Amino acid sequence: MRKRASKETSEPFPVHENRERLRRVKRVLVIKLGALGDVVIALAAIERIRQAHPEAEITVLTTPPFAALFAACPWVDRVEADGRPKGLAAFLKLAERLRRARYDRVYDLQTSDRSAALHWALLPFAPEWSGIAPFASHPHRNPRRDFMHALEQKADQLKSAGVWPDAPTEPGAAPPPNLAFALDPARPERRPEAFGLSGAPYALLVPGGSAHRPEKRWPVERWAELAARLSAQGLATAVVGGPQEGELARAIPRALDLTGRTDLLQLASLGARAALAVGNDTGPTHVLAAAGAPTLVLFSRFSDPALSAPRGPRVEVLRRDQLAELSVESVFAALESLQRSA
Repeated sequence: MRKRASKETSEPFPVHENRERLRRVKRVLVIKLGALGDVVIALAAIERIRQAHPEAEITVLTTPPFAALFAACPWVDRVEADGRPKGLAAFLKLAERLRRARYDRVYDLQTSDRSAALHWALLPFAPEWSGIAPFASHPHRNPRRDFMHALEQKADQLKSAGVWPDAPTEPGAAPPPNLAFALDPARPERRPEAFGLSGAPYALLVPGGSAHRPEKRWPVERWAELAARLSAQGLATAVVGGPQEGELARAIPRALDLTGRTDLLQLASLGARAALAVGNDTGPTHVLAAAGAPTLVLFSRFSDPALSAPRGPRVEVLRRDQLAELSVESVFAALESLQRSA
């Protein structure tokens, strides 16, 4: 049975295709395999897909790290987590399962060679397909798609698919993803008290990031100084990230080490209640921003915020050519300005 959408999202958007045709779509597959920031951004598109197909069964094909997040999402009915099969035999097994499922329409939000290969495998009787795969019934052919932020890119894809005709596709126009579903009052393990953050307002720090992209990390000694300054202002501080980033957390002695202790839903719930968040350009920062934390994101010249910045109700970007050039004073001043505006 389909989960009931919230009042804010229960009414479908106007659609380009006639409603009767959309109502005939009973089984929908959404493909989104990763990475974390892209998965968070894809939630905005999945919400619109639900609004276009309010009565359809929607299945998300993903990978294990994101299965629980999609399972909690109110716009999704089923989750399958084997979207990256290893080896030809496993790939063919997945393709055969998708063929037997008889989906009416597929929204490929991954739009990669891997996901396009699934379309090839389902030919000549592939379902209706939104994506970049050759011979897709609803192709996304915008030549500028690779120069758009992922939010506007996915909005434009759904516009091309005929389900969001007035999709806002100008830079910065698409609405951010909605992670309000992570705030479940019946789940005490998601509340700040479960992590020792009861009482004082708190700031969340994200000093980590991809291990093979050190140029996207602000120096850890600056994080330690920032945590000390925030503490002096009466804010508790906590470091969030994966277990592999525990060493970074231990180098920030004034901050509570929560690395490896939160799943994605807990992280979103902490972000929704945070006074501030500051992070490198990495997946957990996307979660905190989308959850509603007033968020400052640190960028170097090695990534473009116009294409990949986290989005949320209150997000600011601070960029330097090299992150080593970014002073603690500049970050602290930007956070004070963000807190005042919030």
